[in-house]
Amino acid sequence: MSFKTLQKKINEKNNPTVMGLDPRLEYIPAYITAGTVKKYGKTPAAAGEAIFEFNKGLIDACVDLIPAVKPQSAYYEMYGLDGLKAMRDTIAYAKSKGLYVILDAKRGDIGATCEAYSSAYLGEADIFGEKRKMLGVDCLTVNPYLGTDGIKPFVADCEKYDKAIFVLVKTSNNSSGDFQDITVESGGTLYERVAKKVLAWGSPENIGVVVGATYPKQLADMREFMPDTFFLVPGFGAQGGGAEDVKPAFDKNGGGAIVNSSRAIMCAWQKQNDGENFGKWAREEVVRMRDALNSTLGR
Repeated sequence: MSFKTLQKKINEKNNPTVMGLDPRLEYIPAYITAGTVKKYGKTPAAAGEAIFEFNKGLIDACVDLIPAVKPQSAYYEMYGLDGLKAMRDTIAYAKSKGLYVILDAKRGDIGATCEAYSSAYLGEADIFGEKRKMLGVDCLTVNPYLGTDGIKPFVADCEKYDKAIFVLVKTSNNSSGDFQDITVESGGTLYERVAKKVLAWGSPENIGVVVGATYPKQLADMREFMPDTFFLVPGFGAQGGGAEDVKPAFDKNGGGAIVNSSRAIMCAWQKQNDGENFGKWAREEVVRMRDALNSTLGR
């Protein structure tokens, strides 16, 4: 679904928070993993079922508070096919609860390969002459560093299926400047050049950008340069970003951005040493984050 739908869900919940679902087995309460190990042994099947049960609990605890979830595919891929099944089931469960689903997969390749990626995540695959939706997420993160031909297939499917993408522009990690901050011959930095391309690739209803909370000045500069573009802002919470840091991401109406928090929500129970009530503590963290963001935004 386009960013109009995402903004509508944000407005309904009065909360610009996306809950990141980046599961590791050590994040999951022992009573869940003990149950799946008893059933399947110490196998990938036990890991996959534990992940899905944990994710369901997090979603159920927070569904009335959050507009969206963001599974990070790497945390599922590392557990093999059982992990991928847990990701597929998590996406389906979140959508059944009315949540907007952003898949954080950062895909990017040559044009033909990106057509396949886009068919898997946003569009439909041709299976013996019949078109079938596969994962069917609402939005996908993509890597633009192979150029325009690696973006066009995603843009085409966004327009065809009413989907959206977030393009990596200025990421939140410490070494992002190794390449993104390099000055290019035409002037400005490489990430600024990417931002210009984003504006040329299509409608801001379908194409947004990733700009990290850990670089508030660049975040402010990008918002000034892209006043109508939707922002996905990682780096809040465990990575060090706070409400004041992400404030520049929002447009003049206080919208146009969604802020991700993963570990701070998923692992909130660990601070309390209370895995039995992990959903309660996740919910309290979501409320704390929502209130901090809304207070900073003056709403």
